[in-house]
Amino acid sequence: MASAESGMTIAVTGPTGTLGLGLIPLLQADDRVRRIVGVARRPFDPTTHGWSKMVYQQGDVRDPASLESAFRAADAVIHLAFLVMDDAAAETMRKINVDGTVNAFRAALAAGARRFVHASSVAAYGFHPDNPIGMTEQWPTRPAAKLSYARQKAELELLLRDEAAAHPEIALYVLRPSIVVGPHTLGAKNPLPGPLTGIAQRLVGLAGRLRLPLLVPVFPFQLVHDQDVGQALLLCAVGAGPPGVYNIAGDGVLSTVDLAAELGWRPLPMPAGLMRSTARAVSALPSLPCTPSVAQWIEVVSHPAIMEVSKAKRELGWQPRYTARQALREALRQIR
Repeated sequence: MASAESGMTIAVTGPTGTLGLGLIPLLQADDRVRRIVGVARRPFDPTTHGWSKMVYQQGDVRDPASLESAFRAADAVIHLAFLVMDDAAAETMRKINVDGTVNAFRAALAAGARRFVHASSVAAYGFHPDNPIGMTEQWPTRPAAKLSYARQKAELELLLRDEAAAHPEIALYVLRPSIVVGPHTLGAKNPLPGPLTGIAQRLVGLAGRLRLPLLVPVFPFQLVHDQDVGQALLLCAVGAGPPGVYNIAGDGVLSTVDLAAELGWRPLPMPAGLMRSTARAVSALPSLPCTPSVAQWIEVVSHPAIMEVSKAKRELGWQPRYTARQALREALRQIR
């Protein structure tokens, strides 16, 4: 690791995505960080974001040589490049998400980086009936049945664990954020396709004025603000906390009733059993009556995935600035 006098060089893949936009301003403001290398396949101008410490370096996670070049002289690599929901073919998605992440770890190792920080997800736990409320990092990650994003996150954690065990000279940090929201959430300003965005905005405004009633199945979920995820990533890259796996979520557990109320409706809670049973039945069908990318996400509501986050607070010194409700309001502010 670079000395405090010289400052650190941090390489970040996917710097202009949701997590990157929450992270880079924190790296920019941290005196321990001297230089940031923004690694992306397509060129971008860091100065348009006010990132004076950053230089752009071309790199494709499918091309190990380009990554080794981009990571040269980096003290730590923060890997954020990942497809969440995309129209890309399954083979392409796997090459970017799974093979690309392993490529990034090995390139960081070859370049002499001392830390590798990987953004995983709560989805790595899968959506299983026996998942306890308040899963700690000791609870096993188990692949989801349908959701390829979740399956790949779970698979990657095992692959990276094996890679790190064989190379103790590089410290592996894995973050499992809950649903990430905030002003930098990509698509927050236009979350629905085409004219549906305008319709949704008018419905939200109408509901807020009239407080219309709405039947809402009760389903719990966690949120975390993108800046709080950025803070956790920063602590992994430059802090004194030990390597390992860390759950990340804002304080408080919300429910679909809270969401409906924040949208301006007058929620009428109803048992969640029917919704979950329907979701499990639909996700179990061999072919689903909707687009594959949407169909896979039906599995998410089959069973909640709620984490316990005290380890990150205790060992990393992480303290979220935003509660789950505050993070939700930040995201809704963008829609409105």
